[in-house]
Order: sequence, then structure tokens, then C-alpha cells
Amino acid sequence: MIKSIEIRDARYSLGKGVGSDAIHRDPIYSYAVVNLEDDSGLIGSGFAFTLGEGNDLVCKAAHFYANQLKGSDIEEVMANFGVTYKSFANEQQFRWLGPQKGIVHLALAAVTNACWDLWAKKRGVPLWKLMIDLSAEELVNTIDLSYLEDELTREQAIDLILTNKRNQSSRTSILDVGYPGYDTSIGWFNYPDHQVRDNVKRAVESGFTAIKLKVGSKNPETDIRRSNMVREVAGDGVKIMLDANQQWNLPEAITICRELSKINPYWIEEPTHPDDILAHKVLCESIAPIKLALGEHVPNAIIFKNYLQVKCAGFMQVDAVRVGGVSEFLAVSLLCRKFNVPVVPHVGDMGQLHQHLVLFNHITLGHEALFLEHIPHLKQNFVNPVQLQNGYYLTPQDIGSSCDLKM
Repeated sequence: MIKSIEIRDARYSLGKGVGSDAIHRDPIYSYAVVNLEDDSGLIGSGFAFTLGEGNDLVCKAAHFYANQLKGSDIEEVMANFGVTYKSFANEQQFRWLGPQKGIVHLALAAVTNACWDLWAKKRGVPLWKLMIDLSAEELVNTIDLSYLEDELTREQAIDLILTNKRNQSSRTSILDVGYPGYDTSIGWFNYPDHQVRDNVKRAVESGFTAIKLKVGSKNPETDIRRSNMVREVAGDGVKIMLDANQQWNLPEAITICRELSKINPYWIEEPTHPDDILAHKVLCESIAPIKLALGEHVPNAIIFKNYLQVKCAGFMQVDAVRVGGVSEFLAVSLLCRKFNVPVVPHVGDMGQLHQHLVLFNHITLGHEALFLEHIPHLKQNFVNPVQLQNGYYLTPQDIGSSCDLKM
């Protein structure tokens, strides 16, 4: 049973220009870390991602949740984790601070992810292996489907999993090949042109077939020039994604996206405010066939459901260290599978946790294995850092979710 908890406020300064975008100019990559230790000495580690300020508040909220798990057996907790999750998310006083968004939801993510990690370690397998071996009922038992029932009932979720599990064995070859990655660090906002150019060359030489550039400059001509530069250096055979990090209002987005569409971007990401669903619908219709990618700042499965219902997202970027952890990630993945929208996660975890989740999405749910974002900046801080070869994530073999941080 869980005998002790540890909460850590882990913050990491980055190099000049690293991690910068149109909104977040000077980030400090930070984790609110939850460690759950059981009486056998196993430690389940999970975290939520922030950019520095407020990380201590997430830690304080995480302690509130984690403390309630003391004395519980992880197998019993996870056998019906959806009920526990719902209870935590709806705690009458804490819920006022959300609901299901902000500090309290990030805290719930950290605790949820620690539970999944401890469960995998208890069974002695990598997280992806645990997940693909679970039955449809066991998987759905870990999810809270509240407010999603108009699109996804418990019975429908089980049926969706069972339908796709039938061909699961035909997709396990990806474990040998590896999961494709894309390089998101070639074009941070504050990088000068010459550095972006060199990074593009290096990424292509390393085997990446998709890369991402930050846009959202005060002068749109800067974005247009840099986008054309990246296309020229990368060539027509490389997918280029453009990420505005919510910088534009709707009229600006329509004008600028039409110009940026000339370089044939694979997607344009977070063009405007993440809560403005109708603006995204208008923009989607205005710039078709160019697709939008959304989800980095979408706070919960209910809002993801709404985006899917209005059919304005070409790609969903749900992040298990930004929404309510692995369990809510599963809810969103199921919704996306129903709507046939690809899941390409944002990786606040630097890909450590999501390398497991995308394998599950592909093998069990039948999601297309497009690619997974790769951010290398905190690799040295993990006990079992992600491994890439020729642009592919190698399948993790260590037990757990790969989220253990070095002390």
C-alpha cells in the first residue's frame, strides 16, 4: 500500500532563446512532481508541466490530492480509478478553483500520472505494455466520462476499444520500428535566422521528416520571411508546422494564415485564444484546406469534445501533463478516435510519458502513427531519457512511465 508521498517543485533554467514563443518569451521549464512510495519500496512518479511562476501552487494542490491516497493499495485504486478521479475533481471546495482547469487540474494530473507509473512498476512492465494488455473494461474503469456522455457513454467507449483491439496484433510491429518524431526545437521564437537555418539542416540530416517553426511576430512579414526560409532549406519533402501560440485575434489570424498557407504548412497551431471555439471554426473554414492543430492549452475533455463537435480541428494535441493526466488523455483519445481526428500530443513532459501513450493510441485504439513532438532540452534530468534514432522514438523497455527525475 502507499505509505508515503513526496512533492517536489522542480525548475530548470534554459539556454538563451530556448523554449521561446510569441507569448512565452522567457520560460523556465518546471514540474510539480508527485512521488508515491508503497510498502515494497516502489515509487510512482508523475508530474504536471508549468513555465515557472505558480509551480509551487500546483505542488500545494497536488499534496492535497496525494495525501488522500495514503494507506491505499495501487491495484485497488486503479481497479476503479475513474471514481477516485471524479471524486478528486469534484471535491466541493477545490472544485470552485476550476472546475477541471488551472492549478487544481494540473495538480490532479501530477497525482494521476504518479498512480499510473506506480501501477506499471507494480506489474513490472513499461506503461505502454500495461495499457495495451488491459481489457476494454479495465481501461474504461480508469476514466471519468462525466459530461461526455452525449458523445461517449461507458458502453460506447468499451465497444470502441473492443472494435479496435481486434486488429491490435497487426499494429505491434511499431514496437520494433519505433514511433516517428518531429523536431519542434528548430525554430524557437527568439532564435536568429542563421540559427534556425542551421537547425533545419541538422534536423533533416538527423532523419526528421517534420519540423516546427514558431510564428506570431508583431510584424507578419517576419513570419512570412522565416517560413519561406525554412521551406527553402528543408525542401518540399519535409512537413513544416507553424505555431503561433495564441498570438493573433481572429481577423489577424485569417489574414496571416492565408499568407502562410503559401508555404503549404502541414498545420497551423494555436492561432488564437484556446477558449474561442467559434473563432477557430470560422478560421478553419476561411483557410481550408490548411488544417489547424489545437490542444496545448485546451484544459479538459469537455472542451476537446466541443472542438470535435464543431469539426474545426485537423489534429488534437492533448497533453497528459496539462489536462488531468493519463486518464483524461485516454478520454480525449477515445473521443478523437470516434471523430477520426488524429492525436499528436504536445509534450510538456519532453516526450517521456507520451512515448508510451502514442504507442497505446496506435496499437490499441488504431490511431494513425503520425509522429510525436520531440523537445530535447531536459533530457539530462531524467533517469531513463527518451531515445531517438534517425528521427524515431525507440520503444522504452524500462518499467513504468519514464517520468523518474534525477534528484
